[in-house]
Order: sequence, then structure tokens, then C-alpha cells
Amino acid sequence: MRNYYIFSNGRLKRKDNTIYIENEKGEKKAIPIEDVDTIHVFGEVDLNSKVLNFLCQHGKTVHFYNYYGFYSGSLMPRERNVSGHLLVKQVEHYLDSERRFYLAFSFVEGAIFHMLRNLREYKNTEGFQEKIKKELTNAIESKTISELMGCEGRARDVYYEAFNTILKSDFSIEKREKRPPTNPVNALISFANSMIYTTVLNEIYHTQLNPTISYLHEPGHRRYSLSLDIAEIFKPLIADPIIFKLINNKMLRLDDFEEDVNYCYLNDSGRKKFIKEFDQKLTTTIKHRKMKRNVSYRTIIRIECYKLIKHFIEDETYVPFKAWW
Repeated sequence: MRNYYIFSNGRLKRKDNTIYIENEKGEKKAIPIEDVDTIHVFGEVDLNSKVLNFLCQHGKTVHFYNYYGFYSGSLMPRERNVSGHLLVKQVEHYLDSERRFYLAFSFVEGAIFHMLRNLREYKNTEGFQEKIKKELTNAIESKTISELMGCEGRARDVYYEAFNTILKSDFSIEKREKRPPTNPVNALISFANSMIYTTVLNEIYHTQLNPTISYLHEPGHRRYSLSLDIAEIFKPLIADPIIFKLINNKMLRLDDFEEDVNYCYLNDSGRKKFIKEFDQKLTTTIKHRKMKRNVSYRTIIRIECYKLIKHFIEDETYVPFKAWW
């Protein structure tokens, strides 16, 4: 199963047992729905209840992105894998401060491990590595979630500072800016993180986990905060190496970005370049040393969800994924 991306404006329509996109010129293109797991909509697309019902019946997720290419929301079909028992266990682990802190720290530990792993690939990053290691030590000694998030935030600030040592060409970053990103590197990071977030959300949907109950990020309104938790581990593992590759190999140029008033974002050309590498990365396989078979990066994310389930039902203590290759 794969992702399907819609960049053009138009209308999604249903015909018999499939759907197609009709652009503003009246040109039609069928979507191979049987081979598609998720649809990402970047263009301005109209759709009616007939299309929505069809997508939900077939368990297809649709993610919507705004004009700037940043995640806006999702169409999530009715949950097929529901477990009241697991839901209770998830809530128990949230309400118990000690058990919640263990999971929150695990996500931070996995994130920092992969940040350091990335930096070790590049020269002149030793100073940044030492600062991040100190924040990991501080995280180990922290007592509250807010202290832990402070350690993670400072570690990530140092990590992004190291981007200026890693990146070549005309790209640089003074500091991490999210709302809104004001330069190409910040725009690229935000877009990459959105793609990781929606990918994790898809994998959670295929399990019995509830995506709104989280441990590092506070559960809140209008967001799937467990996706934010798990994404912390995979942003530096999957998204950031793609950023380094695209910029350092001059696959992305400054004309792949657009600038508005106090706003910078990838244009369609830039998004397509990132997505091509992103999809290729998700399907890349490695030999899993415990399962003794090749698994894709996407499957690794799904396995991480199953590891959390085992932790909640007290079958196996959760340990965050750490790349060994």
C-alpha cells in the first residue's frame, strides 16, 4: 500500500468502485484506490458525501494541507480496531505520574539518540554532540514532564544549530521558527515534520491505540498527541537525513521555495522533490535484528506502536527504537 498525493485543484468524484480527480480543465485521473492506503491533498479539492462514504468504507485516510503545505487536518474512517481494555490501560499509564514519565522519557531518549547518530556522520559537530549529551543527562535527572520537555527542547535547539555546520550551499538557519517559518530551512523542517506526523498517525490508526492519549505532549483539543510523541523518535531518523541529502546534493534550490510576508514555504516543485525522497525512504528495508527479516521504515513505525501496546498490557516493557546500523 502506498501514499497518493494530489497537488492540483479540482474535484474528487466517485464512479462505481473507484474515485478519480477531475482538474479545473475537466481532465480526469483515476486513483488506484486498491493500492492506496492514504491520500494527501495539497490542492484545493472539492468532494461530496458520496466520495467521503466510499473512502470511509474502504478504510482510507485523507490528510489535508493548507496553502503553505502544512498539515491542517485528517479524514479518519471509523476505527476498526477498537479495544476498551487497551484504552483503559492507556489512560492508567497517563494518570500514573511514574508510568507516564517513563514513557515520556523514552520518547526523548529515542529522539536524542537519533540526533546524536546524525551528527556523528558529519565533521566539526563534536561540540554540539557534547551539549546534547549534557541535556540527556539532565533529562535522566529530571523529575517532571515540564523539566523533561525543557531538556528535550534545549537539545533540539543545539541540534538545529548544528545544521549550519552540516548544510552546504545557500541554506542556513539562525533559530528554529515554526509559526510561521520564515526561511527555507525552517520551512523544510516544518514540512518534513508534518509528513512524519501524518505517517505516524496512519500507523497508529491500523492498531488499537488511541491517538489522543499521550505522555510527553499533553493531550489536548484538536490534535492526535500520541502521534507527536512517537514522531519525536522518527523525525531525526527519517526526515532530517532527507533534508541533508536534498540540500547538500543540490536537489533542492532556493527557487523551490516561496516567500510571503513573514512566511516561507515549499512550492509544489519543492514538495514533490521532498515527497519523492520521503516515500522512497519509507519503503527502504533493513534487516531487523530481532525479527530476523527485512522490514521497511514504515513497518518499523508500526512495530513501535505494537511495542507500546505490549507495554500497556504489561506483556513487555517498552524500549524506544534506536537504529543500530
